[in-house]
Amino acid sequence: MKIGVIGAGLLGTACMQRLIGGGIEVLAYDVDAAKRAAAEKLGAASAGTITEVAKACSTLVLAVFNTDQVEEVIEGRGGIAEASSGGEPRVVICMSTCDPDRLAALAARAGRGVRLLEVPLSGTSRQVAEGAGVGLVGGDRAVMESVVPVLDAISPRRYYIGAVGNGSRAKLAVNLILGLNRGAMAEGLAFAARLGLDPVEFLEVAKGSAAYSQVMDVKGSMMARREYAKPQSRVDQSLKDFKLMIAQARAAGQTLPFAQVYADLLEDCMKNGEAESDNAAILEAIRRRAKS
Repeated sequence: MKIGVIGAGLLGTACMQRLIGGGIEVLAYDVDAAKRAAAEKLGAASAGTITEVAKACSTLVLAVFNTDQVEEVIEGRGGIAEASSGGEPRVVICMSTCDPDRLAALAARAGRGVRLLEVPLSGTSRQVAEGAGVGLVGGDRAVMESVVPVLDAISPRRYYIGAVGNGSRAKLAVNLILGLNRGAMAEGLAFAARLGLDPVEFLEVAKGSAAYSQVMDVKGSMMARREYAKPQSRVDQSLKDFKLMIAQARAAGQTLPFAQVYADLLEDCMKNGEAESDNAAILEAIRRRAKS
């Protein structure tokens, strides 16, 4: 079995680690030559174009940044649809967090050459690499069943949620809860430090209290020590997701007041050069709101 992986950033790298660790051959592509070289160090072969990957692999994993890139990779010139035209259909497993309506429309118009399955993953890149990412599957059940070995390798724990689009809808709702948990922890740590408590020591107290949440294990140390340079999930990625949430909620006639506050804090991080920092850096946006 040879699986194509398009996108070799944090998520794509984690997916490759899972696949290679499961004895599956990987052919990787990224627009960044340095990321292709890093993929080779993991044990993957690298390709120079999307076309090369699509022609060599009947199953492809997409781990690109946003919906625009997903559409471009599938429908653009030299993309997957063009490469598979007239031949064996390609199963495309989209693991990026996308606009659910646009992804559903893409699946509908992709035609017989591309069978789209969405599997956005809940968890940081580190959690995915450790096999703890949770897959939220949307698409045809038969397509899902056809790639079970791939899904088992990347995301042993997963939920089938229905048609394409529903996986992304569930992922946005999960990320909303998760993000607000991060924000609450960041504000609590900033508050404790302002009151004179040692944030590293206070984190252990918080973990042992009724306020405990898994996010304390995943992001707590980064926040308490203010170390964001080795991201597991970046500020710009989180902001992209929160903008999607707010837009989806607006279209559905719902306001998300806490989500808007969180997005504003992420915007502050962006303005202060923290786009590629771990999203635990939201603590800094809160600290910057201190009165002089």
